[in-house]
Amino acid sequence: MSHIVTIETQVRDPGAIRAACSRLQLASPTFGEAKLFSESKTGWIVHLPKWRYPVVADVNTGTLAYDNYEGRWGDPARLGQFLQAYAIERATLEARRNGNSVSEQQLTDGSVKLTIDVGGAA
Repeated sequence: MSHIVTIETQVRDPGAIRAACSRLQLASPTFGEAKLFSESKTGWIVHLPKWRYPVVADVNTGTLAYDNYEGRWGDPARLGQFLQAYAIERATLEARRNGNSVSEQQLTDGSVKLTIDVGGAA
């Protein structure tokens, strides 16, 4: 039986952050303090292409801090790509951790279909 799932992403897993950066061929994330335009934030620092300031993930709250000045300092689509990659990697890691296999299919609209075979070998 098939089930449709909608995922609201909270960024809480450093391993999935690293995997998402690798998937998107970004620099490896680092943990520390990053300067945004008017303040500093501490967490996992992700540098998105052509963004003036990094994205900082607080894995304790699941939130992201960033300043892209309403798209003037960074294309919001890049953040969307990171969040999609994070969600894929997080779901895949969790499924495999539970002994399930995962297959992935890129759809023409840019979304990704994950199929999790419960009980299947990873």
